[in-house]
Amino acid sequence: MNLADVTVQPGRYILAVSGGVDSMVLLNLLHEQPGVQLTIAHFDHGIRQDSSDDRRFVASAAQFYGLPFVYHRAELGPEASEDQARRARYQFLHKVRQAASADAIITAHHQDDVLETAILNMLRGTGRRGLSSLLNTSSIIRPMLAVPKIDIVRHANNHDLLWHEDSTNQDVRYARNHVRHNVVPRLSSLERARFIDIVNNNQRINFQLDQELIHHLHYQDQAHTINRRWFSSLPHNVAREVLAMWLREHGIRDFDSRTLERLTVHAKTQAAGKRANIRGQYWLKVHGDHLALLTA
Repeated sequence: MNLADVTVQPGRYILAVSGGVDSMVLLNLLHEQPGVQLTIAHFDHGIRQDSSDDRRFVASAAQFYGLPFVYHRAELGPEASEDQARRARYQFLHKVRQAASADAIITAHHQDDVLETAILNMLRGTGRRGLSSLLNTSSIIRPMLAVPKIDIVRHANNHDLLWHEDSTNQDVRYARNHVRHNVVPRLSSLERARFIDIVNNNQRINFQLDQELIHHLHYQDQAHTINRRWFSSLPHNVAREVLAMWLREHGIRDFDSRTLERLTVHAKTQAAGKRANIRGQYWLKVHGDHLALLTA
């Protein structure tokens, strides 16, 4: 994919800008696109002591392009995990989107991010969806997913763009940085192309499987219940996928494979009246003939 082909549909968007080369290039590509209204959103994790420099840099860029700018500083601290940082960032972005009545959030994820995320998720054992987790959705648009990082850096240099390099990006103690610096660069061009084909094919298969799961869930008697006899008759791995889709259909997405395994076993084996916590206020309750989703 050529960077000249990176566009979005006309509309109002929240563009996530960290100050790194990826988001600065995307800002440069989209700021004059006809019919596109951008609000620049910057999230300061509060992990690095010099992170306020990034915020000032992005604020200056927004002023240069004549675009609205919003930011939030969290105090996650240097011990915060990558997952904590990601969740906090997206929570902020979705709040900004809602406040601005924007159509969607735009992020600068690119092809190297796709590879890194697929490798990390395989190592974490996240299942079939982990291999193709970086996708465009109705609320998050990632227009550079087919663009290699090397092309982004080349564009920035050719157009004399400035960016800030996050010093923690070089710290290979972080799993993503280890994959970024020690694994992905060792892929040959052929291996990289094959890996991308696998990810894309897996994405198509996942879409078909998800549609089939949704179809079966729509045959349940009530939206917040699953027929327990039918569920218990399913092969264990299929039951896990059904339960995962059921939770996602009700807006519950932050669960891991261990939680899913625990809930599946609970649903199949526990006596009527027993309930298991999913996370926070959400509970799975077992009845004699059905499973129910409850909120505390």
